[in-house]
Amino acid sequence: MTLSQYGGSSVVRRWQLADTLKGLRDQAGLTQDQAVVKLREGAGRWSAAKLSRIETRVHRVKPREVEQLLAAYGVTDTELRFALMQLTATSSEQGWWVSFGDELPGAVKPLLSIEGGLVALHDFQPQLLHGLLQTPDYSRAVMNAVSPGALGPDELERRVTARMIRQHVLERESPPRMHFIVDQTVLERVVGTEEIMRAQLRKLLTLAERPHVTIQVLPRGAGGTPGLEGPFALLSLPDPIPDIGYTEGPAGMLYIEDRDHVRWWTLRFGILTELALSCAESTDVIAEAMNSYA
Repeated sequence: MTLSQYGGSSVVRRWQLADTLKGLRDQAGLTQDQAVVKLREGAGRWSAAKLSRIETRVHRVKPREVEQLLAAYGVTDTELRFALMQLTATSSEQGWWVSFGDELPGAVKPLLSIEGGLVALHDFQPQLLHGLLQTPDYSRAVMNAVSPGALGPDELERRVTARMIRQHVLERESPPRMHFIVDQTVLERVVGTEEIMRAQLRKLLTLAERPHVTIQVLPRGAGGTPGLEGPFALLSLPDPIPDIGYTEGPAGMLYIEDRDHVRWWTLRFGILTELALSCAESTDVIAEAMNSYA
């Protein structure tokens, strides 16, 4: 799945608009070819290829095109029409990450847009803590460890700053539900210094107190689990967008939309949830690990 064409605009809003328009065509009982016939009765230049590009999120749809589509599909609900026109108007708004220019890898920018529109996140990490949970010092230490010597001091600090801005999603008035499962070895792996680890685990305990954040620890004694396949996340976005699978590694970032694959990842996460310690037990393990650091 390629997201680079979205640049700095809202990936989630564009997807939501495209999927809603496709759903309205389906509700109207029209095939793409039938819809194009109706669209050609009005203004604009329409083809099956153009409509397909809109519905597959490739082509950016313009306000006048949305109006034409709604007319063709017989949508008369004024509230729905207003909401979709508002969605169209805001789908090209630039995200906060645009101000960082080329200082952020291009591949990460779509993820930042998706995070801003999350309804829920389910994430498993076997090696390090998720970026949304990190302290600045832990984040800095991770970047230095993963890419030793690759980032100059100024670029490193800008990337750390960007990671901290990402965490503003946790402060939204209606924040997404977030469920993190972390392997116990992550708590015991010293990234940076023991002082950094102590502060990082203290932050984990603070975040775990929030009603919309769930943090579980997968204990060493769990043995072989679906987590052996590596880190992965399930990203839940506003209706009617289906859940998306996400993972990253040395080969880059990968987004999964295949329904069978996403269902399997959902099952994997469910199994890990059952194998992980309860929230209360996890808090105790995190506190114990924190107190083990000087």
